[in-house]
Amino acid sequence: MALALLVSIAAGRAHEVQPSVADVTVTGDALVMELRTAIEPLVAGIDLSAVEDTDESPLAGLSDRLRAMEPEALAAELARAWPAIAARMDLRAGDAALDPVLEEVVIPPVGDVDTRRDSRLTIRAALPDDGSPVTVGWDGGLGGLIVRQGEGEDAYSAFLSAGGTTDPLPRGGAAEAGLGEAVARYLVSGFDHIVPKGLDHILFVLGLLFYAFAWRPLLWQVTAFTAAHTVTLALATVGVVDIPDGSMWIVESVIALSIVYVAVENLLVAHRTRELPAAANGNGPIPDAALETPEIGWARIGIVFAFGLLHGLGFASVLSEFGLGQHLVASLIAFNVGVELGQLAVIAAAAILVWVAFRVLHRRFHPEAEAFRAVSVVGSILIALVGAWWVIERTLLG
Repeated sequence: MALALLVSIAAGRAHEVQPSVADVTVTGDALVMELRTAIEPLVAGIDLSAVEDTDESPLAGLSDRLRAMEPEALAAELARAWPAIAARMDLRAGDAALDPVLEEVVIPPVGDVDTRRDSRLTIRAALPDDGSPVTVGWDGGLGGLIVRQGEGEDAYSAFLSAGGTTDPLPRGGAAEAGLGEAVARYLVSGFDHIVPKGLDHILFVLGLLFYAFAWRPLLWQVTAFTAAHTVTLALATVGVVDIPDGSMWIVESVIALSIVYVAVENLLVAHRTRELPAAANGNGPIPDAALETPEIGWARIGIVFAFGLLHGLGFASVLSEFGLGQHLVASLIAFNVGVELGQLAVIAAAAILVWVAFRVLHRRFHPEAEAFRAVSVVGSILIALVGAWWVIERTLLG
């Protein structure tokens, strides 16, 4: 069962559902939407609100065949499917429904069919001459949609994670989002980036937990990780640190390597702490106190902090898609709080599962600390294997 879970987690990233991004321009007579999306699941008719990975859909085979199509053939399939796709968009000027016309399609050449292929669609809709603002409605079955209007500090953005409708978008300029709305949006986005979409961050946090089942080592590690990714998230968001798109694979590869590192160190620590009490305690029974988790050292804290800096760059890549725009400071804080709540949720859920495993194992392992160590070793081995696969996938197979 554990091996099956390992394989499903490692392979599940290949066709992971990710949001589309729409840059919207509203002029006096037309709405123009530059949409970046993976069109294969849309053409196949997959309900993206029901799956986290397209492999989970009964239509996955059709989507995979579309991935292998040359751009011209896929464009023809999109043209045939466009009326059905357009019917799931609700573009309006005031109360008047608009007709979205597919004006241009740019599809990259066939590459690795196991990797998402983002195409660019230019969609245009004529507007009535009454000056009414425009709203963009999106069916959740098409997946999440990030809508952006304008640039800089006055830019507007909305994340339609499960479908929905934007605020009214004016003709010229950008819509204004309220402070409360922006905070709620980024809070949810930060949490969502951890649970359920941040598998690499989830495994790293679990690696911190499996180092030691005690509040002090966990607190030191989580504090170092939080401080580090907060720093780089902020610096990257305001443009002080900039990672080119073509170099993100390096960051993602090192993030995967960080998962391997913390898991392997957990195994080394578990081995050392298992041997020390026996030598110190002679022939008598090994007391629980002697088997308690090791003290956290500055080396471990420093390593976690360094890896946290890289994870912050991973978080920043999400915000670069989403954009902060208005209410920059509040939005950044809200996103970071959402990330922390996601991490706490992971730790809480893992603690419950560890306790259940302990209740099953404690009759076989004496003293009780040995049961916790057994859970830690098994968990760390699985985490290390998944992380190692991701390193290979992102370097040699990427």
